[in-house]
Amino acid sequence: MKKYIFLASVLFLLSSCVLFNNNPTKLYNKAMKLAPFDAAIVPGVPYYENNPDSTMKGRVIWAVYLYKKGIVKNVIFSGSAVYSPYYEGKAMALYGEKLGIPKEHIFVETQAEHSVENVYYGYKIAEKNGMKKVALVTDPFQASLLKGLLKKYYPHIIRIPFVADSMRTFNGTMPAIDASSAHADNFVALPDRESTFKRLQGTRGKKVKRMMREDRRNAKVK
Repeated sequence: MKKYIFLASVLFLLSSCVLFNNNPTKLYNKAMKLAPFDAAIVPGVPYYENNPDSTMKGRVIWAVYLYKKGIVKNVIFSGSAVYSPYYEGKAMALYGEKLGIPKEHIFVETQAEHSVENVYYGYKIAEKNGMKKVALVTDPFQASLLKGLLKKYYPHIIRIPFVADSMRTFNGTMPAIDASSAHADNFVALPDRESTFKRLQGTRGKKVKRMMREDRRNAKVK
């Protein structure tokens, strides 16, 4: 039953892409002409102990699929402890390793608290490790929402949202993980740390734009 619920959730996310002018198959085919990619940035989803939701499952499984197909060489799982006391990037990395990505090809980012920050901090890791060809690997809904940001600030990052036919090749269940290493001490949920207005600014990328301006200034100084 859980498998069918998961597939139904995936199909719902895929159908929503129509509303956002996003076509996963076309984006996938476009990406295949440029593959392989040095790294895939996979944005995080809140993790609740041994109960990953359908979005987290979809993003991790899709990243594993792309790695095993040789489409991406490394995977950067990105996400801080935002709404649950677990670092999203670490929890997703544990699943990725269990599902077959070698540990040496997994990178973890734990600062991002918004989707735009996943891209910013994830790309920082890619740059630091000499990874030049980078893809954003996520669900169609988020891939569509981040289209404008990528076009303006990261036009070289290629979106690869998951495709229904490929997702159906996953016939197993998500493995159990020991998430103790992903637990965040002294956790305080984002809504308890920031006002609604400030969180909205973060979602809209205000913080990232400020950090990018600082990066450019620092680069000029050097």
